[in-house]
Amino acid sequence: MNRALHDWLSARDGIARRDEVLRAGFAIGALRTLVRAGEARMIRRAWVALSGARADLVTAAEAGGRVSCVSLARARGWWMPHDVDQHLHLHVLPGSASAYLPEGWPGVLHWTKPIVPSERRLTATVEDALAQIAVCLPFDTALVLWESAARTEALAGEALRGVRWTSRRARELAEAVTGLSDSGLETLVATPLRRWGVRVRQQVVLAGRPVDLLVGDRLVLQIDGYEHHSSSAQRAKDIAHDAELRLRGYTVLRVSYGQVVHDWPAVERRIRRALAAGLHLAG
Repeated sequence: MNRALHDWLSARDGIARRDEVLRAGFAIGALRTLVRAGEARMIRRAWVALSGARADLVTAAEAGGRVSCVSLARARGWWMPHDVDQHLHLHVLPGSASAYLPEGWPGVLHWTKPIVPSERRLTATVEDALAQIAVCLPFDTALVLWESAARTEALAGEALRGVRWTSRRARELAEAVTGLSDSGLETLVATPLRRWGVRVRQQVVLAGRPVDLLVGDRLVLQIDGYEHHSSSAQRAKDIAHDAELRLRGYTVLRVSYGQVVHDWPAVERRIRRALAAGLHLAG
């Protein structure tokens, strides 16, 4: 029975509520045996965790909170720049105690009322994580995560705008989400360009293939991501497509992850020079 309970917990990242264990049909004796054998421990008399349980979930159980904000984003695979805060972010209900966290714990606690009522669990809802990201990160970086969430979680812009967000920043982000970004890099480039007052369209099909950004009518921006390791065949296709676009009267600028993230001023100057030369205009 201990093996069965161990396997059941392992399938749930190594941690579950005590009452869930009992509802699953395991006897209280099996749970106590597992704990006495040193294979698991009780946390706040409510959670049972295996010795190899996911560390962030164990900390959330100890704090009486839920993994949220950028930590939930990472766990769910949302795209974000590599310099986003790596500390654990937890969502804790107002009035809750966090005495079980060690003194000097380096993580971040978000003391907010949940937007979405949910059962007691160790991960926040997508909506609560987005609300905390809205106030935790600079607007443009937060928008990158919101755009990624829209794609990863299949959230329509209309659905996001229909949520009763509790901060103005979250409402502004919901209005800004397009759901068109193929990657977070596109959002990092498209957002400031739109503030310049130029028309920016994403994933427009030109010469038989989508381009990342079309600025105005004739300026194409292609963005090579952090993990852009094209095969020679793929690279040849990219070069051929760029050449075809030029033959059709488009100007093509190709930038890399490192340029966008670490040298944006240089990228911005290049784009402004193209705009000043009217390379985005038809005819």
